Amino acid sequence: MNDSRHPALGIDHGEARLGIAATDDFGILAHPVETIDRARTDPITRIVELVALRRIRTVVVGLPVRMDGSEGTSAEKVRAFAKKLVAELPGVPLVFVDETLTTASAAGKLHEAGRKAREQKAVIDQAAAVEILNLWMEESPE
Repeated sequence: MNDSRHPALGIDHGEARLGIAATDDFGILAHPVETIDRARTDPITRIVELVALRRIRTVVVGLPVRMDGSEGTSAEKVRAFAKKLVAELPGVPLVFVDETLTTASAAGKLHEAGRKAREQKAVIDQAAAVEILNLWMEESPE
């Protein structure tokens, strides 16, 4: 594993909330970190703080791609957000991962773990961010 990429921060971008996850220092496991509520916290400012606090070396952002592989307005919003984030994090690479079905996958895993839909809302964004990081770790060359 190329340790220059780790630790990494995963972001599940949403209109109201952003799910945040991080890998351990070795990039072996991804775990939930927090959910950023856009109404209460500026997500760019908070992510910059988390990157510094956790000594993040790569930021991984889920990109919503349609089933046919095309990008729509959701992907445009994510790319615009990522552009602002990159400007605030010079020297920290940002990569996109196709997040298709990550929220559904995360919801399924939470349901299997016995979490009710009401309870899931608070953690679903973080769980989706974990899925995004896991995809990135699977796709990245050793």
